[in-house]
Amino acid sequence: MTEKKAIIIGAGPAGLTAAIELQRHSTVKPIVIEASHEIGGISRTVRYKGNRMDIGGHRFFSKSDRVMRWWLELMPVESSDAAGDATEGALRYQGQQRDLPPSTAAHDPESEDLVMLIRQRKSRIYFLRRFFDYPISLTAATFRNLGLVRTVRCGFSYMRSALLPQREEKSLEDFIVNRFGKQLYLTFFKSYTEKVWGVPCNEISAEWGAQRIKGLSLKGVVVHFLKKTFGRKPSGDIAQKKTETSLIEKFLYPKFGPGQLWEHAAELVRAGGGEIHFGIQIDRIHVAGNNVTSIEGVNESARRVSFPADYFFSTMPVRDLVRALAPPPAEPVPAEVTQVAEGLMYRDFITVGLLASRLAVKEKDGSPLKDNWIYIQEPDVVVGRLQIFNNWSPWLVSGPDKVWIGLEYFCNDTDDIWKLSDEQMARFAIVEIAKIGILKAEDVEDSHVVRVPKTYPAYFGSYGRFDVIRNYLDGFQNLFLVGRNGMHKYNNQDHSMLTAMTAVENIVNGVTTKENIWAINTEMEYHEEKAAK
Repeated sequence: MTEKKAIIIGAGPAGLTAAIELQRHSTVKPIVIEASHEIGGISRTVRYKGNRMDIGGHRFFSKSDRVMRWWLELMPVESSDAAGDATEGALRYQGQQRDLPPSTAAHDPESEDLVMLIRQRKSRIYFLRRFFDYPISLTAATFRNLGLVRTVRCGFSYMRSALLPQREEKSLEDFIVNRFGKQLYLTFFKSYTEKVWGVPCNEISAEWGAQRIKGLSLKGVVVHFLKKTFGRKPSGDIAQKKTETSLIEKFLYPKFGPGQLWEHAAELVRAGGGEIHFGIQIDRIHVAGNNVTSIEGVNESARRVSFPADYFFSTMPVRDLVRALAPPPAEPVPAEVTQVAEGLMYRDFITVGLLASRLAVKEKDGSPLKDNWIYIQEPDVVVGRLQIFNNWSPWLVSGPDKVWIGLEYFCNDTDDIWKLSDEQMARFAIVEIAKIGILKAEDVEDSHVVRVPKTYPAYFGSYGRFDVIRNYLDGFQNLFLVGRNGMHKYNNQDHSMLTAMTAVENIVNGVTTKENIWAINTEMEYHEEKAAK
């Protein structure tokens, strides 16, 4: 009997999850094809002179028990972690271990530290050269930072949005104003969001808000604040299922960054008989009728290589996938599908790592800043967000006497900032962070620049007609679109994993519909919990 194979395009969370799930639940052999030489996609860990960078910041947190168990089967909670009840809350996910193939990562020094830390979440907004809690809290410090006039304006603006008929939600601006009022939108949302996307909020689909901040509103923030202040002590359950995602206070985090988990996952795939091939750019997808038969690409030796298989998983950008179908298959790609695919847009991403002796700002008690990341709302700088890697895990930093931060820039690959050399980009970042008073330029000792194309699938351009593409691609019975770029959906890491898990389940159970894969959405009650109810 011929062994069945599945080609998986991309070695990110969705691709590697699909590979491991195939090994766990079927006899289908996974073959992962990765264009780069990196494991983990945007969830990888970048190493630089003993320091590690987390691209975008990855909290390992999910309301899905299945995902939580999956993570902790690969990396249990560190037994010495001093997180109290939270550690006990996480241990329930480790109760039943699955049979996993032995890892071949024993030669990696980090393999001895394959553990999750439990971290305290702290995020703030930096605006008016001051720190505001994120989400905004009803504290004296907030009102003092805003000032009396802004506070009154925000209050009346919110009351107006709450009492008067709401806007029809055609855009992200409508979505946010309906939940926070126009003044809070202008104060705390507009500038940062437009830095991220590069277009006005009234040109972005309201669906972005429905995916990313669906459950968040001023009412929700107030209720959370009151419960936290006057209610009972929070449960030790790390899942925090009754808490809106933007309000969670604890999360899991691999000791050496997110890439540590996905590198371990890749080792498990290989140990279980799967394959991972690097440096291959997929540019042709061959089909026969309503099935994909093989994919082709060019390797680093400029040789064409072909991979026939029974099943195909794609995490590559949808626009590139449709282009790969173009040279032509048995039937040409419909002109409307090509037109919509070419109109899909993406945001690219630059992280500038700065190693410094100290930051210029501290907590009120004089201690170092405790933030995981800080949203830069200041309109006079381009930087959108700041990570403090020390606070994700102290093992991301080469020494305890250093501060290792990441300045995040959202752009298009056609922008001037994308075209700067690494040295120019680092100098630009240092000037900006010094300008807003976070860091003194003379305290910077080293820098490292990382560029990531197509990080964020955009909810503008031709996105409003995306169903044209979806309906066409879903017609290929053995092709499964999974993950963030694979589905052109701004998924979190856990949602990307769930799409892969569901696709594998469909193969195992002979399910032909793709609806249950597309139904997995950000900030929704996941389909598996719905089914259980």
